[in-house]
Amino acid sequence: MRKNEAGMSLGSAQKAATYFTVVPIEAIGASGLFVDSGALRPVVLVVDDEPAVADAYTKILNQGGYAAVAAYDGEGALETALLMPPDLLITDAALPGMSGLELAIAVSKKVLDCKILLIADPVEIDGLPAEASTGKIALELLVKPVAPTDLLAQVSATIKPAKNVLEPCA
Repeated sequence: MRKNEAGMSLGSAQKAATYFTVVPIEAIGASGLFVDSGALRPVVLVVDDEPAVADAYTKILNQGGYAAVAAYDGEGALETALLMPPDLLITDAALPGMSGLELAIAVSKKVLDCKILLIADPVEIDGLPAEASTGKIALELLVKPVAPTDLLAQVSATIKPAKNVLEPCA
């Protein structure tokens, strides 16, 4: 059985490859989509069962000024959200076990101010708004593949960074 770099078994099932437009991380800095460095960094929880995708989104968001953390399944993401409540949950719709929509509903019940950004394949989009309304949550949808600049623009539009409201003592 194959193992990843951490020595964990990958299993015998092969996943379909996901293809993304290659954009150097350095090029994102020129887009003007960074968070104000004087503000508190919004916490973003990124969930995808493909570690390369979750880690890439996390790196893009961290370099964009967000405090992004990756999780690789719904159960782990829910535990992370309870320990470190996110301002934004970005999740793949198709997660094994707990689906991305089920995760979004669970997190929105536990972390009331958390915004939800669901990423889905075009074929998965049709039933999602109806399913979301049954869970009584508001969410934004992004269609795969998501370019880094599109990710940063959508995150920026979805959450407004909280300004540091603490003032120095006199």
